[in-house]
Amino acid sequence: MSKWHESDVGVIPGHWDCRYIGDVADVTKLAGYEYTKHIIYVENGEVIALRALNVREGKLDLSDIKRINKNVSDNLPRSKLYKNDILFTYVGANIGQFALIPEDEIFHLAPNICRIRCGGECDPYFVYSYFRTNFFRDSLEGFSHGSSQPTLPMKNIRKIPVPLPPLPEQKAIVAILSSLDDKIDLLYRQSKTLETMAETLFRQWFIEEPQDNWESQPLSSVANFLNGLACQKYPPENNQECLPVLKIKELSSGMSESSDWATSNVKPEYIVETGDVIFAWSASLMVKVWGGERCILNQHLFKVTSAEFPKWFYLMWCKHHLAEFISISSSHATTMGHIKRGDLDAAMTLIPSPDELTEMSKIMVPLLNKKIAIAKQRKSLEKLRDTLLPKLMNGEIKVQY
Repeated sequence: MSKWHESDVGVIPGHWDCRYIGDVADVTKLAGYEYTKHIIYVENGEVIALRALNVREGKLDLSDIKRINKNVSDNLPRSKLYKNDILFTYVGANIGQFALIPEDEIFHLAPNICRIRCGGECDPYFVYSYFRTNFFRDSLEGFSHGSSQPTLPMKNIRKIPVPLPPLPEQKAIVAILSSLDDKIDLLYRQSKTLETMAETLFRQWFIEEPQDNWESQPLSSVANFLNGLACQKYPPENNQECLPVLKIKELSSGMSESSDWATSNVKPEYIVETGDVIFAWSASLMVKVWGGERCILNQHLFKVTSAEFPKWFYLMWCKHHLAEFISISSSHATTMGHIKRGDLDAAMTLIPSPDELTEMSKIMVPLLNKKIAIAKQRKSLEKLRDTLLPKLMNGEIKVQY
């Protein structure tokens, strides 16, 4: 037997098979009549009906959900969702988004996504992991059709090829990837816990129990808000003296192969380091402590610093005013909402005495430092996983099983 052979997913080990999704899994969607006649969204429904917008970057996004009554879900068993079902979007600009159902019987299909339920020949986490590879994402381009509303028909989804090692080898690969994912998820939850603790303390000190003698100052006087560069004007001069460009997309989801690069020969203040506070002031407004690699600050982003106040202080005040800034941005009748310097001037902060600020910092600084350390660890594990993923999925790295 040849050690390697050509397949619809590229060159794979000789003992691996290549099968269509439809041959090894059940692919189904919510039928039109089921949706129009039965699915009614109710505020207090017991079951979350998952829509296409709830499937993002390989995970479930439950920030905007609709619910249905349990009896409605029970009467439509064909489109109920169970643990290890894979969700897959097939309509619109975000075709090919996917996620894995983590729990039993708490979700139901809504329109524009389908459910892939693996049979005994394939491990669902293995198929889910293959969907995360660049090779798979690139291959989807030939499966969809339509211009105004791209669509991936069910028959085309069923014809998507996947590599299939023997099931024991699949499970060995899954053990590696899932252990990394579990550790990354644990670090994320630890980070959110630290964030919640810091927000709770800030609210107690400055919103619920502020002191009458504290001075009030504009946010713009507490910190310096440095706008980024138009990085397209600073292209890489060579392969050595260059850095990735931090844009709003990267601030949200991290650096990727599609990220732009620019020369590193810029003023030092435009270099972003791990732990810097970054404020996206245009389009998708957000405030984050950057946890990624060294990079260049792009326009539409502020790097927030202060020579007088600790990082936690101006970070928390930026976050405190974020909802207000988002409201201001949304009210602008432009194609891309934003805030102005004047909005920073109008956002007020409370300034404790130096002694009080020092005592607060004894609590807040360790929380922030721990959060930054966790972010670094997460990025390291994500880089390791993303390096291993394609090599495990094509058999380049062999596993013991």
